[in-house]
Amino acid sequence: MTMLEIIEKKKLGKELNREEIRFFARAAAERSVPDYQLAAMLMAIRLNGMTDAETTALTLAMRDSGDVVDLSAIPGIKVDKHSTGGVGDTTTLVLAPLVAACGAPVAKMSGRGLGHTGGTLDKMESIPGMRIGLTEEEFIRQVREIGVAVVGQTGHLAPADKTLYALRDVTATVDSIPLIVSSILSKKLAAGSDAIVLDVKTGSGALMHDLESSIHLAEIMVRVGTMAGKPTVALISGMDQPLGTHVGNALEVKEAIDILAGRAGGDLKEVSLTLGGHMLVLAGRAKDQEEAVRMLEHALESGAGLRKLEEMITAQGGDSRVCRDLSLLPQAPVRKQILCGRSGYVNRMNTTALGLAAQAMGAGRMRAEDSIDYAAGYVLQIRIGDRVTPETPLCELHARTEADAERAEAAIRAAITFGDSPSERAKNFLAIVNRDGVRRL
Repeated sequence: MTMLEIIEKKKLGKELNREEIRFFARAAAERSVPDYQLAAMLMAIRLNGMTDAETTALTLAMRDSGDVVDLSAIPGIKVDKHSTGGVGDTTTLVLAPLVAACGAPVAKMSGRGLGHTGGTLDKMESIPGMRIGLTEEEFIRQVREIGVAVVGQTGHLAPADKTLYALRDVTATVDSIPLIVSSILSKKLAAGSDAIVLDVKTGSGALMHDLESSIHLAEIMVRVGTMAGKPTVALISGMDQPLGTHVGNALEVKEAIDILAGRAGGDLKEVSLTLGGHMLVLAGRAKDQEEAVRMLEHALESGAGLRKLEEMITAQGGDSRVCRDLSLLPQAPVRKQILCGRSGYVNRMNTTALGLAAQAMGAGRMRAEDSIDYAAGYVLQIRIGDRVTPETPLCELHARTEADAERAEAAIRAAITFGDSPSERAKNFLAIVNRDGVRRL
């Protein structure tokens, strides 16, 4: 068997067998064939697609290309949550401590931000002293002791994906659904979870901009996750505006703490409770979604969720006093309140542009090696459907310099469309996908 033979077969639209797919994944992990052959294979997959069986085989082969974490030493059903990415999406920092406070272990490996999408690890590292690089032994011990850990992925987790992901970015194959599915699920499966809750975003700030494409992606991910032996549920959630009101690393940590402390609510809280509820059901801690959400709400009201976040921060070397004193988080030297400056209604937002505005302030990376300004970002004080006047606050900028603030103001204003007619509120959830099919909401 050679790589050329496999490329030829997929080029002609034929179905690959397991051994051929394993050969491809191993070649990517070991870099044993030239990049131009891997790139040709990626394009053949992009143009001709893959069956569910092929996609499952590729996912498992990519999972097995490196380390697979063994979480069997942790009692209970371990449920992972994955979001396909967005702006102001701080759900992990809200739901991980809440779910753990309800008795379900959360052993989560997260990623960094790149481009307009923020990364959980970058947010966590805005907490002074916070450590995200635990060994596998430390990771498992922490979850056994306090029920929760959120850490960076190990260096040898799904190395085939690392190679292919970089090539997809430069070969216009990022939008291939089989490659998206295998990339996401290979890492989730390698991280050792027993079940998976997927938050598949749709809208102007999402990987998939329209609902039907998002549902199609979710259906395939659920089928592949199920075929891989992991109960999988996907929720289609809206990303036509930032999920939270705070955009930027330390600011998003602040919003998560405010929610856990009972000082804030809104869409971020609702989405976190819904996703966390599905995690509790899959973990066997609740009989249905209604009971699960009641458990999470009790953990909020009792302060158990905030206490669990404090425990996690302390266990990972961070200063847990930030949960009681938000001034200990990084603070921007320039803070500027911006007003809407007109009357009307908020009709639309270009969420990708809003994410890029924060990135340009230093809250995100243009390249993987760029450094982060943890204090930079903004608080967006309007939502789609709001009626505004010239004096309505638009946003509060947190910037390094006055020049950064001026550029961010211009970018944020350009990303928001106002009109004279009312608009409907953006929906948080549009569909649920499980092994039984699609339920539109």
